[in-house]
Amino acid sequence: TDRAGPVVKVGMRGVQMIGVPARNAPVDAEAIVVALKSRTIPAEDAVAQSLDALDWLKGAGCRQFFFKYCSTFDSTEEGNIGPVAEALLDALGADFTIACPAFPANQRTVFKGHLFVGDVLLNESGMQDHPLTPMTDANLVRVLQRQCGSKVGLLPAEVVAEGADAVGEHYNELHGDGVRMAIADAVDEDDLRALGAACARLELVTGGSGVAIGLPANFRADGLLGPPEEAAALPRVEGFAAVVSGSCSRATREQVQRMGAKHPAFKIDPLRLAEGEDLVAEALAWAEPKLGRGPVLVYTTADPDAVAAAQAELGRDEAGAMLEDALAGVAEGLVAAGVRRLIVAGGETSGAVVGRLGVTGLRIGPEIDPGVPWTVGLGDPPLALALKSGNFGGPDFFTEAFERLP
Repeated sequence: TDRAGPVVKVGMRGVQMIGVPARNAPVDAEAIVVALKSRTIPAEDAVAQSLDALDWLKGAGCRQFFFKYCSTFDSTEEGNIGPVAEALLDALGADFTIACPAFPANQRTVFKGHLFVGDVLLNESGMQDHPLTPMTDANLVRVLQRQCGSKVGLLPAEVVAEGADAVGEHYNELHGDGVRMAIADAVDEDDLRALGAACARLELVTGGSGVAIGLPANFRADGLLGPPEEAAALPRVEGFAAVVSGSCSRATREQVQRMGAKHPAFKIDPLRLAEGEDLVAEALAWAEPKLGRGPVLVYTTADPDAVAAAQAELGRDEAGAMLEDALAGVAEGLVAAGVRRLIVAGGETSGAVVGRLGVTGLRIGPEIDPGVPWTVGLGDPPLALALKSGNFGGPDFFTEAFERLP
């Protein structure tokens, strides 16, 4: 949704599919996102899933392909950003692409190849404490080069500031020097538009969702898009409201604190869960009598010390999988109890929840905050879903989001 939202905002009708659809699944959209839960799985599995998605998208008639990762570029030392990008280039027979996670509207900027979150480097932003993909190096050229067999270069800010023609010329210079992927500097939306215009003829673009704002204009200039006015229209969805939060990011911790001060909140303790207590049933029994009085919050969100303690006792991957499964069970129970408007915080948690709910696709609607749109599931019953990356959204995102639902 982070990737689909910006293109819908600028007038492309967008649909997000959860996993690779069936081969003959019809999709009525101008932009199609295939969402994979591949950030932390083994690199070879991430490559296989991504190539399967590419094959489906080619069959659906797509003309350009975008490999989206988080605007914090978070990944392991082995990948999966580099291995997947190289595999997609190979499959397309392409010889050059950019890597640009910048999203200035959410205070992610790239300068001299270094990623900033607000006014601090990535490795000082709290991302160094990420429980699954800690980021301790803000130099993205260095990070990506460790993951790649091919040469990684830099498209510097002074070139991007000169506009699309200068960027295109620099692409050619980099390619001539043997560079196959280039980290692209971008400090504002004008930079993203220049990059987008220069990417018009690239078969593959990689980056965060921010650079997406520069791509639709290329398709509109070629006469390939319909009227933009209704691109973000969604049907109205009635029902109870709830928030399920698994992210432990700094932004989500504050959002949980703010909502918990105004609305009922239930915290799932990983150590009690590991001891066999049925906290899913306990959370649902707690929530059900409260649903008619406003949104409720169920969360596993915790500060870095608490996360580290749980991981030390249970194991990092085991703790994460256990909590994701529990929150997916909570979401399933809430929907069974009549919740039809649901916010999910955390990328891994979102993947677990939509998988458990059997959501196969989402119609993308209006933006709540940069990078986070409301969506409506394509199945039955209709569900209004906001799937939020952990670091996104202002302090009162949870409460304000329901006020902005059509």
